[in-house]
Parts: sequence; C-alpha cells; structure tokens
Amino acid sequence: MKWMLLPLSMMMFSGCSLFDRRPEDPRRIVREENMAAAAKAGQGPRKRVLVLPFLDANPARSPEFREKARQAFMMDLNKTGQVLAVDSNELKSDPKKFIANGEYVFKDYAASARNLGVSALLEGKIIDLKVKRSADNIGIIRKLTTSFEAVVRVRLANARGGREVFNTTKTVTIEQDGTRVGERVETDQYIRDNPQVLMVIVKDAFLDFTPQIIGALDKISWEGRIAAFSGDRVYLNVGRQSGVQIGDLLRVTEDGDDVYDPESGGHIGRVPGRMKGTLEVVSYFGTDGAVAVVHSGAGFKENDRVEFYQ
Repeated sequence: MKWMLLPLSMMMFSGCSLFDRRPEDPRRIVREENMAAAAKAGQGPRKRVLVLPFLDANPARSPEFREKARQAFMMDLNKTGQVLAVDSNELKSDPKKFIANGEYVFKDYAASARNLGVSALLEGKIIDLKVKRSADNIGIIRKLTTSFEAVVRVRLANARGGREVFNTTKTVTIEQDGTRVGERVETDQYIRDNPQVLMVIVKDAFLDFTPQIIGALDKISWEGRIAAFSGDRVYLNVGRQSGVQIGDLLRVTEDGDDVYDPESGGHIGRVPGRMKGTLEVVSYFGTDGAVAVVHSGAGFKENDRVEFYQ
C-alpha cells in the first residue's frame, strides 16, 4: 500500500499540475457601454474605413496581440458587404506621429485619409487583459473556474474633419469550469505561457463591435475623390468594390469651409462645398477605381469630392 500512496502524495504537494478532467462548456459574458444601433439591412455603397494600427495600454505586451486582432476585425468588417476596410499601411505617413496621450488625434490624420477616399477612421485599443482562477479550498481534486477578461475600446471618426462619432469600451469575459489536481497558478505566468488563449479572447472582443460600427457609419456619408484626368476621362479613387456601378451618376463638389465653435474653438464640421456638376461612370480600372466622363458642369479638379447623385 505504501508504494501506492507515494504518487498521490506527490500530487498533493506539487501544487502546479494542470491535468484537465472534464472541462465544462465556457460561459461568455459581455458588458456594454454606449450601445449603438445595430446595422441596417440592405445593400448599397460600401464606405471606406481606414483601420489604424491598434494600440495597447500596456506597451510591454507583444504587438502580435493587437495586430492579429486588427486583421481579424478588418476581415469581419469586409464580410458585412457594407464596409471596405482599408489598411493604414496604404498611407505613407507614420501613424505614430499622430498619437497623443495614448490615442490617435483624428483631426490631424483626416486630411491624409480623405485622399484615399476614406469616409471614416477607426482606432482599436486593448485597455486590459486579465486571467482569474478560483478553486475549492479543500481536497486534492478540485473544481476550478477560470475567467478570461479583455477590456477593449473602439473609436470611430468622420474623415471630414476628424469628428468622433463612436467611442465604446467593451468588457468580454469567458468563464470555463474544469477539474484540476493540486492546482496553483500565477496569473502573469499563465498569460506568458498561454498567449494563444488571450489571442482568442482579444479577437473575440473586437469582433463584437462589428454591428455597432455598421450602425455608427450611418452618421457618415459615402464619398470618393477625383484622382486624375486623361483627355475626356476622369479617374476616380472609388470603383466596383466601393459599390460604384457603370452608369451611375456622381455629383462633384469642392470641399466646404471648416466651422469651429466660437466659444470652445472645437471643430464642428464642414459646410457643404459648391456643386460643380456630375460625372457618369463608364468603366473600372485598378483594384477599386472607376473611369467617368463629364455629364454636366465644368471646372473639375483633382481631389474634388464625389458622391452619389440623388
């Protein structure tokens, strides 16, 4: 009998075994702040959203967490058929120079983004990551509950002036019950040893924002820009992927003036610019460009704003 007791005694005093027996299904809990309206059904123009490199409140954490979450979020937005997520790598500017106090200064980034035909700027940030574990205090074989918590934030701003239209913090918690033998775990060590678990919950937390982002984009109008001229052809930086169809009429306007609050000095927005005329789409070019001819008006210039004629 003594030789049978030896392995049992070793399990009692090792205090760090991680042998699973019958883990139960995880329970997912989501707490919301500033819930936006869900996306409306229907098809139409796809608004371009420039997705900036995700930020992290903890600079010591691996950047792999936020970059993989950003790529997954962009894919999820594109799947909706209502958004064309644009990677910020398409801009020549270094995003870091637009960061102040741990977040992007949208109004400073807006001018560069508009040249890409972008309607909105999106920032994602990891606020906190936690792992909490609790177990029965008595017995060798214990019921253990593990809670994985991610606190993330998403901000969305209009590319015309950089005015913020969405700012929501979300806390996502996944709980899982299981049975452990002689369990003792340090949270920080667990995060270091199991980065894939935290990667999954960070992705999951950001993907939960997709319907809210679609809803928030209702506050922002679709637009494109004139990219170049060649003879009687006008080249636009929006095309098939952005929802432009051959035969569409597009209204051309110049940028309006910025309006600022006289008391606070804060930027309110831009007044509509002067309408110059209309263009008719006749073909496509490149990845997401369109070719148009003048339908009415004159005096068009590069970077003039185009929008669907209604």
